[in-house]
Parts: sequence; C-alpha cells; structure tokens
Amino acid sequence: MLKTLITGGSGFLGSHLCDRLIRDGHDVLCVDNFFTGSKANIAHLIGNPYFEVLRHDVTFPLYVEVDQIYNLACPASPIHYQHDPVQTTKTSVHGAINMLGLAKRTKARIFQASTSEVYGDPEVHPQTEEYWGRVNPIGIRSCYDEGKRCAETLFFDYHRQHDLDIKVVRIFNTYGPRMHPNDGRVVSNFIVQALKGEDITIFGDGQQTRSFCYVDDLIEGFVRMMGTEQGFTGPVNLGNPGEFTMLELAEKVLQLVGGKSKLTFHLLPQDDPKQRQPDIAMAKSKLGWEPGVNLEDGLKETIGYFRRLLG
Repeated sequence: MLKTLITGGSGFLGSHLCDRLIRDGHDVLCVDNFFTGSKANIAHLIGNPYFEVLRHDVTFPLYVEVDQIYNLACPASPIHYQHDPVQTTKTSVHGAINMLGLAKRTKARIFQASTSEVYGDPEVHPQTEEYWGRVNPIGIRSCYDEGKRCAETLFFDYHRQHDLDIKVVRIFNTYGPRMHPNDGRVVSNFIVQALKGEDITIFGDGQQTRSFCYVDDLIEGFVRMMGTEQGFTGPVNLGNPGEFTMLELAEKVLQLVGGKSKLTFHLLPQDDPKQRQPDIAMAKSKLGWEPGVNLEDGLKETIGYFRRLLG
C-alpha cells in the first residue's frame, strides 16, 4: 500500500484526487491550510482508516514518511491568488522547495500540478509543451503565472541535480462538482449567476476562448502520469482540446439552467489570455489519455452540484 501525500488535498482537484487514490488502495495523507480548500470536500472520507488530514501550510517544511507526493497546493483562481499575491508566489516557490526537499529525503516520486498559465497570452495556437510562453512578469496575474513557472524550474533542477523522480503536468481549464462558488472562474460564475437569476457577466466581447476539461477526466490523467516509467518527466498538457468562446459557454449554461438571465459585457481584465487550447498529442501517446466527458454532460453534473449547494 503506497503512502501518498496530497498537498492542497481539500481543494477542488485535490479532494477528487483523494477519492480516486483511496478507491485505488492508497494510504492518503491530505495536507491543506484551508485557504481555498474546504473541509466539506473531504468530510465523507473522515473516518476512513486509510485517510488522514493535516492542517499545514506548505511554505513551511513538512516532516513525514511517504512514497509519493502530489503537489497541488496553490490558490488557482484570479480572485483567490490576487487576494494575497506575495503569499501566492510563496506557495508556488517555497511550497515546491519544501515538497522537493521532502521527496529528496524520502526518495518519493513527486508530481507537480502546473498550469496552462505558464503559456501566458500565447502567440501559438494550440499550445504544445515545447512552447515557452508569453508571460508578463510584472502584471496582476504574475504571482500565479511566474510562481508556477518557477516551480517547474525547481522541479527540473532537482531532477537534474539530485536525480529526483518528477512528473509535471500543465492543467488547462477544469470544471466540475466542488468548484468554489465564488472563485471567479468562468464556469462557476456563469452557473451561479444563472441559478440565482442574475445577469451573466462576460468580460470583453466574449470571443476569447477556453477549453474545458471535466474533473474526472483530469484526475485520470494525473494517475496515468504518476504511473509512467521513471525518467519520463513531462511536462504534459492535460485538458480538453474542444475550444469554446465565452459566449458559447454562457449560452450553453443558460440553455441547461433555464431562467431569464441576460448577458452583460464588461472590460477585459489585464493580461487575460485571448486563446487557450491544449495540444494533447503527448498525453495521447505517452499516457494513452484523452478526455471522454463532453461539455454538456459535464455542465449538467456541475449545475446539479451548485443547485444542491445553493439550496
């Protein structure tokens, strides 16, 4: 039985990963400081003899014995990561240093949940793993974008310098149950506004695009990446290559929710990427992975979750 540490384990993605690894027979240690994570996301696991929760901030060292580490700790939505940008950078950079140090000491395989934001506002479309990105280092999103870029640097330097067994994935927009209702992400925003009968807020002209991956598909990609042979490090893009404009997403949400919400248009935030679409050729060839849940089915599950949450 593998002893597996998940940082950010009570968050949206982390809690789904906890569920999956418990089902797969792991002994899971969930670590979180509960800044954006929620105890409600993992409450159903409390009492399971193979699940343990530890309140801890990864910017401080952690001394435990583990076989595998999934490093997911970091606020991932603009509203949350811009709330305390210095702490966001610390979480990405110091958190990476501390988890890499733990992996070095325990000889654990370590996984980094990176992000498509390392590509910035891209000049190439779709984005392949070879693309270095176009990121503003001094903008309001830089605490997250550059923090994640630096974390990747640290992972690969530990790999080269200390022969650490690393796995790095770059996550593209993911959605599903347990998203934070006030995280400012477009899927949760549109659904919550529609369920409350409020106007749907669209930034810019609504023609900017995103690619939306359902959470179950993403977690499957995580597990497959962690199971690859030693020496294959990534980074690997994980996301759904189906591309939708913000207008298309808003219209799909309104169709599924119903109601009389109207679309309202507002200024585009600074450094908001105009296009985001993963090239997943590497994930297909190396992991045998591609997403299987279409947008409509995934949105139905997510809308059902928010209906229950909002009562």
